[in-house]
Amino acid sequence: MSTLLVAFLSFFGFIAAYHFYGRWLSRKIFGLSEDAIVPSVEMRDNIDFVPTKKSIIFGHHFTSIAGTGPIVGPAIAVFWGWLPALLWVLFGSIFIGAVHDFGALVVSLRNRGQTVGEISGRVISPRAKLLFLLVLFFALTVVLAIFGLVIAIIFKDYPESVLSVWLAMPLAVGIGFWVFKRKGGLIIPSLIALVLLYAAVAVGVYMYPVVLPATMLGYAINPIVFWTVLLMIYCYIASVLPVWVLLQPRDYINSHQLFIALLLMVAGLVVAGFSQQTDITTSAPMVAQNIPADAPPMLPFLFITIACGACSGFHCLVSSGTTSKQVACETDAQYIGYGGMLLEGALAVLVILCCTAGLGMGVIGEGGEMLTGIDAWHTRYNPEAGWGAFSLSAKVSAFVDGGANFLSTLGIPLAMGTGIIAVLVACFAATTLDTATRLQRYIIQELAGTLKVTPLKNMYAATALAVLFGFVVAMLPAAPGKPYGTGGLILWPLFGATNQLLAGLAFMVTFFYLWRRGKKVAFVAIPMAIMLILPAWAMLWNMFNAKTGWLPTGNYLLFGFGAVIMTIQIWMVVEGLLIWKKSKGVLEPDLPPLKTSTSPQVATANPNC
Repeated sequence: MSTLLVAFLSFFGFIAAYHFYGRWLSRKIFGLSEDAIVPSVEMRDNIDFVPTKKSIIFGHHFTSIAGTGPIVGPAIAVFWGWLPALLWVLFGSIFIGAVHDFGALVVSLRNRGQTVGEISGRVISPRAKLLFLLVLFFALTVVLAIFGLVIAIIFKDYPESVLSVWLAMPLAVGIGFWVFKRKGGLIIPSLIALVLLYAAVAVGVYMYPVVLPATMLGYAINPIVFWTVLLMIYCYIASVLPVWVLLQPRDYINSHQLFIALLLMVAGLVVAGFSQQTDITTSAPMVAQNIPADAPPMLPFLFITIACGACSGFHCLVSSGTTSKQVACETDAQYIGYGGMLLEGALAVLVILCCTAGLGMGVIGEGGEMLTGIDAWHTRYNPEAGWGAFSLSAKVSAFVDGGANFLSTLGIPLAMGTGIIAVLVACFAATTLDTATRLQRYIIQELAGTLKVTPLKNMYAATALAVLFGFVVAMLPAAPGKPYGTGGLILWPLFGATNQLLAGLAFMVTFFYLWRRGKKVAFVAIPMAIMLILPAWAMLWNMFNAKTGWLPTGNYLLFGFGAVIMTIQIWMVVEGLLIWKKSKGVLEPDLPPLKTSTSPQVATANPNC
């Protein structure tokens, strides 16, 4: 029953926050208006700028920001105990993460859909713009590498998920042409696609799991490398197509699939709670005591380990990169930006419960015996094995096993439940992967414009560079003689700190946007300080800790990345301090006029509201 109580109180908190705090931000602080002309209308090109119904754009936004972050992060963090992880997810998502996403979306909506990096050049300084764009480039390179590897690992470990994930692509293209070109209805085709996708899960589970052969054309096949190459090719194609061809319909279909999987988990949790099959208090430690010596300290690392699900800098890129170019009505921003982050927080709560209470319902031990309770939890989180033995595969499988256990209480066979949850993880990661590629293309084009590198202003050249950098970083070997693709995963600690520093810098942009307009800023200033100080603390610990630090242990690749990012962050903070006092109440320079546009001054209302 305690598991159900934790879930109920958490979900109630999210709902209350949306209706009270979110509404206050929307009406009193940002003053959202149905009469505002949004970028998707003013700059419509039917490629990147496309006015979209909020139900569709919500699906894109949620599936893009979620990815595997709210799965992997909480699955790691319960190593320190489920209570600290739960509290950070609950309060972090309400007061920090959702404010971050919502602020970035609104500021972008009022700056022609520009990314927060581009906007920083006007609200802070031109140097800040270049510095911010460089941070974004580094962060997105790591995102492409890590999320590509995560999907490749899912395909390798759970071959039953492969068919459903790839089938979504042609179905999405067909729906995109049907809706956009033929003006057909969306509901029936999307439901048909949903049935086909779940049928594909069953086919993968019971008949044809996609297992790669050991050799092909006389060459040994590394499944991680094979799937990563294929995924990067897909990302290139998906990221240069108009959003209505693949991105919007694919995310819309996936959102249905993901929501159903989440609802099934919630239903299973309710059944398990009422039937007393699960109890979080006996399945995992509330606050872990036997922390291995090689593990980083919970403070500050809890706050960078759980990024997506509490607060994630990557979200500012989605909010200001793709979502702001498709929002059809400014008042939709609360539903999409603030509400989308709260739903991700709810997902992170489910992950915590799956990796503790769900896992405690039973797993197969190494000797083939059935383990339950704290013994089951220790099969995935064994302090005696040390932090270094805690692999990415174990983190993901803890969620998959726990989620499948919840589904089994509904009468769903365990094998089918495992397939459904594995597809959930892969679909989340896939939507984030190609969205990140499109975002990286925007960043490279903005950098090319700033640095006067004309060839990289081209959409196809910028996308090719984005994919190339992501693939190279993903394929780094962990050490000389190790297989390709094993070293990309060592970037996860770098991603955590960089991602959270990025959130702090995005808060700076929102802070100065409001500061220049004489608005209240305390609700932004406090999260900004938290997201600048804690990640910097974690980054410096990673760089210089005597036992495991990157510099003392000779990991110069990570140390170099960390040193560059820390230097850029400090420089940006200095830029902000230099203009802080003199910028209060002083509006930033106006954007240059468009050659052809519907002027907001003469428009009377947005017909999409």
